[in-house]
Amino acid sequence: MKNFLPLAISLLCCFAPGKSALFAQITGGQTVFKYLSLSPSARATALGGLAITIKDDDLALAALNPAALNASMSGRLAFNHNFFLTDIQHGYAAYAWQMPKIGFTMHGGIQYMNYGDIKQADAQGNISGKVAASETAFTVGAARALGPRLSIGLNARVGFSTLDIYKASALTADAGILYADTARRFSAALVVRNAGAQLSTYNGIREDLPFDIQVGVSKRLRYLPFRLSIIAHHLQSWNIRYNDPNAQTDDVLLFGGDETDAGNGNNAVDNFFRHLIFNGEFLLGRNEGFRIRVGYNHLRKQELTVRNYRSLAGFSGGIGMRISRFRVDVGYASYHLAGGVVHMGIGTNLRDFF
Repeated sequence: MKNFLPLAISLLCCFAPGKSALFAQITGGQTVFKYLSLSPSARATALGGLAITIKDDDLALAALNPAALNASMSGRLAFNHNFFLTDIQHGYAAYAWQMPKIGFTMHGGIQYMNYGDIKQADAQGNISGKVAASETAFTVGAARALGPRLSIGLNARVGFSTLDIYKASALTADAGILYADTARRFSAALVVRNAGAQLSTYNGIREDLPFDIQVGVSKRLRYLPFRLSIIAHHLQSWNIRYNDPNAQTDDVLLFGGDETDAGNGNNAVDNFFRHLIFNGEFLLGRNEGFRIRVGYNHLRKQELTVRNYRSLAGFSGGIGMRISRFRVDVGYASYHLAGGVVHMGIGTNLRDFF
């Protein structure tokens, strides 16, 4: 334990982004290896994309907060697949095991992303074949309890990206702290994600990774089987609004009714809520075997809503259930008027079979 915490701090110090990353004004299009910040599980997708304060036997959540790793995950195998926009496919698979002699819980995972069929053409537009485009990341992580309520964890990750003949790679690390008070039904977490640097680049120019500092709190209600969570993200860069110079102030026909022009709102309030994700989970049935989830991501809402048209962009939801020895999850997140993403997951404990 004495060697684990200094190692985590040292890695984060070495991989921390430079000043240019810390003072970026917007989040989109500013970093490479952006797939590392995608939701790894159907449960997280249903909860708005992040779930860093939950501590149970859901192994996929350790990809978001390594401190969520615990002994109840030992022997668990999880697989999640995301039917992303158009024909893009994204998924995450992981396995966890306990090391009781040293008090650590470990996990290993693989994240993959395939961008589907991309046509290759010459300058005249003649199709000459297809372009291979995919990304993969391998993760190994460990966590240890510091007491009955507090735990810390660290993920180390190496990512690879391929676009036709071009390739790039990166090394990143996550560090997390999780406080869970079961008596008061309260939990809180602090996570530093994707601190790192590129190992190799496409064109010799090193770019920033999707570094993110997150803080979250959860509270389960006393008289209702419902857990409410609030998660703050991108805390390393406060101003994440984007002022579109092409935005028009003229009124246009609205889909679904009137909507107040976003430019007339309070910019400071809007920017504040862009850092927040609100989600809730109903824990129903025997042993909480059936769960209903909802989430709202204000940043996604503001960045992907078509101006003067109402949509469900930023909203998400899903269900989870235990079927015999398996946990099955389905999540849906609305991204745009054009559609959203469907995320499916299944997990089990291999020790139940052997």
